[in-house]
Amino acid sequence: MDDNKKSEIMDKMTKVCICKGISRASIKKAIKEGALTVDEVNKITGSGGGSCGGNKCREKILMLINEREENL
Repeated sequence: MDDNKKSEIMDKMTKVCICKGISRASIKKAIKEGALTVDEVNKITGSGGGSCGGNKCREKILMLINEREENL
């Protein structure tokens, strides 16, 4: 199995928003489709709306947004 496939599998399995069960793959998809802020990602994916109010996932989402911007 190549590294890209392994990365895709891990993205599907890894939860960014633990409260709502939102995967890293879902967050990355929203960013790829044009979400530029944490609030936009939250609106598209439903992340940040759990019992913690986004306190546990906000930084992770911001990091993924920044990674995407660096790779453009």
